[in-house]
Amino acid sequence: MIREIFVKNMVCNRCIKVLKDELSQAGAKVIEIELGRIKLDLKDAMDKNKLDHILKENGFLLIDTPEQLLVEQVKIELIKLLQHLPLQLYENLSVYLENKMCQDYSKISKVFSYTEQVTVEKYFIKLKIEKVKEIIQIQEYNFTEIGQLLDYSHINHLSSQFKNETGMSMSAYKSQYKSFRNSLDKIV
Repeated sequence: MIREIFVKNMVCNRCIKVLKDELSQAGAKVIEIELGRIKLDLKDAMDKNKLDHILKENGFLLIDTPEQLLVEQVKIELIKLLQHLPLQLYENLSVYLENKMCQDYSKISKVFSYTEQVTVEKYFIKLKIEKVKEIIQIQEYNFTEIGQLLDYSHINHLSSQFKNETGMSMSAYKSQYKSFRNSLDKIV
């Protein structure tokens, strides 16, 4: 039986690999897999409980409401947007999401804010700050270049957002021996 499922917390290629391997090992044939979505050919032996168990065991959840699906799709689109730098957002974030999701932004925004207790814009800022932390750790770019990669018009804007989100300056973060990065599936 072919089944398409939507999965919460799939945020990177490793997530895709883990689920593909685990599901195949459990007897399911993975037809397609991408962030947040899996198309499976399930054998009789795999029921919903076994599928739920595999997902939960690996830190994922089955999405079962339209609202959860919408929120997860927004998150995935924003994560994908930050995977390819420099960030090239030629329109407002609201217009970008409307076009990607083929839905009115007011609905997207309302559902996202209600479900996640944070606005889409604030969530995107949090994602961008995590990307800044990642780039700082690579140590290939200075702060001005990082700001340019993430489409900040001025380094001061990036610096103030970084400080607001982390409680420390980018210089202080860079000088630490430990990284204090948050997993993308834990950002809210």
